[in-house]
Amino acid sequence: MEFKLPQRIEESNKSTFGRVLNIAGSDYMSGAAYLSSVSALKIGCGYCFLCSTDRAIDAVAAKTSNVVFVPQNKVDNYIKTADVISIGCGLGTDKHAINMFSKVLDNASSDTPLVIDADGLNILSQDEYDQIYDLTTENFKKLVFTPHPKEASRLLGVTLDDVLSDIESSAKKITQKFNCVTVLKTHRTFICAPDGREYTNTTGNSAMAKAGSGDVLTGMITGLIAQKADVFEAACLGVYLHGLCGDLARKKLTSYSVMAEDLISFIPESLSALL
Repeated sequence: MEFKLPQRIEESNKSTFGRVLNIAGSDYMSGAAYLSSVSALKIGCGYCFLCSTDRAIDAVAAKTSNVVFVPQNKVDNYIKTADVISIGCGLGTDKHAINMFSKVLDNASSDTPLVIDADGLNILSQDEYDQIYDLTTENFKKLVFTPHPKEASRLLGVTLDDVLSDIESSAKKITQKFNCVTVLKTHRTFICAPDGREYTNTTGNSAMAKAGSGDVLTGMITGLIAQKADVFEAACLGVYLHGLCGDLARKKLTSYSVMAEDLISFIPESLSALL
């Protein structure tokens, strides 16, 4: 697959490159909120608005001044004005998280891409929740799911072994069930779209098997979509660059010592490989 980065026109401003609304993190998962927000900015989006708990916002604010913060009780207008919404990284699955997830599905425009990861997928896989929302309708035109195999098994109601025995088939079943682009994350991540497009990634390595790596990927995909990339192409490009960051990081830090935050620092070098 030939990868093309979103264009960076000179006559531009921060709105030109998109507004990400990242609904992520919780009191004890502020790292997920940080990683998924900063990676979206690092890959080129113009704004990243982080909606999270007060405690998580305070933690992220202590690490970066680049993110705009949105209290959870103020998120409604941001849902309506975002160019892309990501939800789920470190969100939790308690009643408050479920209410926040429902608010997004109820109020987001049908043309607004939604990237759903981690706890967003876990909420969606709950039987009673799955019956409330039919994501195959015209209300949800641009969905990206980024499950790891265990999350995929929950979405499909099968065992983990069932998923691992046929990654491609499992991803296609998720795409068919939810009418979404599916990014099924393994050592050779497989991506498929409702229109039949497929891609198997070849970058990445075992150094990336660390907590938070998936949060970085979610941010990268979301940041590319904010720059008006097609959702399938953004998913493929995000996965490729994410894996390339891991390959570059391993060369410098070894397979043992790469942490999720290190991947973000290699985004510029990974982008340079395509310029």
